Amino acid sequence: MSTRYPFTAVVGMDDLRLALLLNAVSPAVGGVLVRGEKGTAKSTAVRALAELLPQVAVVAGCRFSCDPASPDPGCPDGPHGDGGADARPARMVELPVGASEDRLVGSLDIEKALADGVKAFEPGLLAAAHRGILYVDEVNLLSDHLIDHLLDAAAMGASHVEREGVSVRHAARFLLVGTMNPEEGELRPQLLDRFGLTVEVAASRVPEERVEVVRRRLAFEDDPAGFAGRWAGEEAALRERIVAARELLPKVALGDAVLLQIAATCAAFEVDGMRADIVMARTATALAAWAGREEVTSEDVRRAALLALPHRRRRNPFDAPGMDEDKLDETLERFKGDEPEDDPDPGPDGPGDGGPGGGGGVPPQGGEGPAPETDGVPEQAPEPEHAPEPEHAPRGAAGERAAVKAGEPFRTKTLSVPGLGEGAAGRRSRARTQNGRTTGATRPRGTLTKLHLSATVRAAAPHQRARGRSGAGLVVRRDDLRQAVREGREGNLVLFVVDASGSMAARRRMGAVKGAVLSLLLDAYQRRDKVGLVTFRGRAAELALPPTSSVDAAAARLEELPTGGRTPLSAGLLKARDVLRVERLRDPSRRPLLVVVTDGRATGGGPDPVGLAARAARLHAADGTASVVVDCEAGPVRLGLAGELARHLGGTAVTLDELRADAIAGLVREAQVNRSVRRAA
Repeated sequence: MSTRYPFTAVVGMDDLRLALLLNAVSPAVGGVLVRGEKGTAKSTAVRALAELLPQVAVVAGCRFSCDPASPDPGCPDGPHGDGGADARPARMVELPVGASEDRLVGSLDIEKALADGVKAFEPGLLAAAHRGILYVDEVNLLSDHLIDHLLDAAAMGASHVEREGVSVRHAARFLLVGTMNPEEGELRPQLLDRFGLTVEVAASRVPEERVEVVRRRLAFEDDPAGFAGRWAGEEAALRERIVAARELLPKVALGDAVLLQIAATCAAFEVDGMRADIVMARTATALAAWAGREEVTSEDVRRAALLALPHRRRRNPFDAPGMDEDKLDETLERFKGDEPEDDPDPGPDGPGDGGPGGGGGVPPQGGEGPAPETDGVPEQAPEPEHAPEPEHAPRGAAGERAAVKAGEPFRTKTLSVPGLGEGAAGRRSRARTQNGRTTGATRPRGTLTKLHLSATVRAAAPHQRARGRSGAGLVVRRDDLRQAVREGREGNLVLFVVDASGSMAARRRMGAVKGAVLSLLLDAYQRRDKVGLVTFRGRAAELALPPTSSVDAAAARLEELPTGGRTPLSAGLLKARDVLRVERLRDPSRRPLLVVVTDGRATGGGPDPVGLAARAARLHAADGTASVVVDCEAGPVRLGLAGELARHLGGTAVTLDELRADAIAGLVREAQVNRSVRRAA
């Protein structure tokens, strides 16, 4: 068995270690979501925690880790008699991003269930993690339906497996820990809310701390066992402290004054629902037990708020999680009642150099204090629709204009890829998926996951006499089993090609264009798409953002986008084709949708820019790429160049006004009214 890096040897990251230890003391806190850039020892700290958890007593031979003192009455391996008990270390089970549903929740042998009525159940990872840790690295890349199963089990403490009327339930109580890099995409707000605590981690900018990290890591890699041995004393002391805090936890008093502070804090920060209040109460109680106290103080509430609230304040995917600590302090002081004075040294400092300590919360980014709050996309002052660029507007080289803020986002018309795909589950285009409405049946390729019951019965029925059926049970063979074919929705790769040339540079107009692209990015976030951004202006095109699941990154690049210069439309289309070619090799099942945002003008890129753009567009059509042109042409005289470009692409063209979903609904209502008027006449 490989030696794990000691928890007490981790340098810095006080918030992360504190959040993990609080969950070790009180698993009811609800787990930890760790957000941070790559290479910040997120996984190292989580894996090290497993070595600190006390051993668990289990019923001998039970695959579901039942507690001998109170075995699960519904355990599939039960009922348990006097089979004895075993003691084993608490497990840490890792859930891979590419795991199947059956691997997570377990699977039933459908053939035995149909033929013999026997529930032959093979436990999954949720059963293995019972009374231990379930760790999900890159949780933001996990499929939505797996996340739903995972969080439902974490909330209910049990897992349910349903297969065509056959049901199995088993206990699944575990400490849930997820890690993620926000650059690769965000979790949905409702999923963020299901994690009890969240912490932001970043690599230290202090040279001395970085030196110590490297020194310890190299020492560990040279001699893992010897390095772990040098920290064994600190590990044992921390393990004993966890046990002591667990024993003290039921005795901790949570007074009415403290509950009022918790409720007032959640209300002041406009947190949705009541889960935050409950999590804060449990976290504050765990903090008091960890500090060896039997009463919760205002400082416990403050630390609990900094760990439990930042991720619950996100209103849309472009909001940065964070807390206004001044507002928090004002709220706590305003509702402060009579309470015992804080212990002069109440912090959860762990033994040894670099031991866990400090308060919870979002660490300062770049040493400048807590992350600033955002309230969505800032509004821009009203300007005339075709106002000329002010003479004093800042300009760079070659007539480049400074970036213009995006207009207010809106709900967009649904854009989709035609046909039937087989890509990653999402909410945009039609696709064959594991979850959706049943449209047919087929012979299973590999393991049967979704049984089509009626098709299986029809396949087995003609052979019952030949198979010697004598009883009531249906004689089913493996060849009779039929897999259900289901149709749902998939996520696509939405590649934006944005015209940033001088013809688009009027401030009001470019603000509207950016607002439209921002709206499409919000739509892509909600539909589980990957997004990429190509821009073109001056003499060339550039890949401003390689395809990613992070719409936050795309929105940031869009906000910084300057404008000016000529319009090398062909270069933008050719750059987009190169990007799509590479992505088809990386992820052939994810179908692309090309969204070209332009007025259709072409004034650069060669002696015949219009002809070059047309030829580049026809290359996309030959590749079979679905495309939409967002026509940004403005003014009383329209040349219709964007529509011509859409024809060469083999796609469709929509104006900025038509892109709005409310505008589409308005056109439908207007058509219905006109039809009614004609009928009445």
